[in-house]
Amino acid sequence: MDTGSAPGETFVHPTAIVEAGATLGQGVRIGPFCTVGRSVVLGDGVELISHVVVAGITEIGARSRIFPFASLGHAPQDLKYKGEPTRLVVGEEAVVREHVTMNPGTVGGNSLTKIGARCLFMAGSHVAHDCTIGDNVILVNNATLGGHVNVGDFAILGGISAVHQFVRIGKHAMIGGMTGVEGDVIPYGLVMGDRARLQGLNIVGLKRRGFSREQIHDLRTAYRLLFAQEGTMAERLDDVSSLYGKAAAVMEIVEFIRGANNRAICLPKADATL
Repeated sequence: MDTGSAPGETFVHPTAIVEAGATLGQGVRIGPFCTVGRSVVLGDGVELISHVVVAGITEIGARSRIFPFASLGHAPQDLKYKGEPTRLVVGEEAVVREHVTMNPGTVGGNSLTKIGARCLFMAGSHVAHDCTIGDNVILVNNATLGGHVNVGDFAILGGISAVHQFVRIGKHAMIGGMTGVEGDVIPYGLVMGDRARLQGLNIVGLKRRGFSREQIHDLRTAYRLLFAQEGTMAERLDDVSSLYGKAAAVMEIVEFIRGANNRAICLPKADATL
């Protein structure tokens, strides 16, 4: 569009509505028919392309791009919410595509929905109240997070997947498309199915992110031990800890399983080949 402003200058299209009290950083660009609420903070270089609504107590990190018809910061879809002043914080360099929705927190959670840096939210994806999302996370088209979900760094959620409330998704995990996730997914895990089952490790993702052959070998061996049929899970966790106590990636899985609280851990099928 013809902005009529120099590079680096803040620009607001004449058809956009920016309420008094909104904070705009340097070089912010607000396109046609956008609406920005009075308690919104847009970091330096944020771009709202067109028809974007940012409401509530919402902070958008620097250099983020938000595409048409995204709605960020409107009241959570929680019947217990009564208008309390809760927040949505989106990290820097986020890419938020068309029709994405993100809700702030609730007092029943931490009053905060928090999203890390460099995340990609593809068209139609949804982040519900009180979610915590790490850095470099990808939600593919129409992926949905229920309330209070925790997603680790570099996790990828496939298209039309749905994650139950209070579930934890470990870092570097991969959720297959059209998967319903009811249990926690271990770091580096790969889950698929109508109701998610652990299929193994996200080997492709590990290789792409530069994990060494030794690290991947340790993870594979530890995975087989953790999900073998012999002994209890507690016993297997102790065995893996004694064998791989110095392998940071393996111990992340061990501590994740030990930290299970609201939801059970997503497991392989009983007859799965490990």
